[in-house]
Amino acid sequence: MICSKQIVLVLLIVLATSSLALAKGRIPIGERSVLNTVHDLPNINDFKLDSGNYLDLATLHKEFNIAYILPLYITQEPKLVIYDEETDRYFDLPESELKVLLRSQKLNQKDLIGLPFYTRYGAKLIVILFLAFIIWGILPYQKPKVIPKTV
Repeated sequence: MICSKQIVLVLLIVLATSSLALAKGRIPIGERSVLNTVHDLPNINDFKLDSGNYLDLATLHKEFNIAYILPLYITQEPKLVIYDEETDRYFDLPESELKVLLRSQKLNQKDLIGLPFYTRYGAKLIVILFLAFIIWGILPYQKPKVIPKTV
């Protein structure tokens, strides 16, 4: 006769493996466009859309990343755009109009267009450390030889 403990064990194994088969979460890897608001433009009619939303100044760059939190490298350097945060739309400005806008707001383009350290280099350091720990774990470890002494 089959023991009840064996039946419970088999049922637990079946339930555990079926839930693992359904948990096929994928980690997104690839290139994506990133918009970061760098300056809040004044809410005046000059920066207002027909929909009633106001525009801000943002940087747009493309990066190759893992799971949206590890940007490995920048595929397109950042550029300044006009950004509607409500609808998540951006508009390119000609260079002459961008210079006039920056001059009227008393802004420096070089100060606005820089990327943070983590976006530029931080994730590379994390990946290198992760790979170093994996390699360190693979390397064989030899215990020091103990020489017995009589006391």
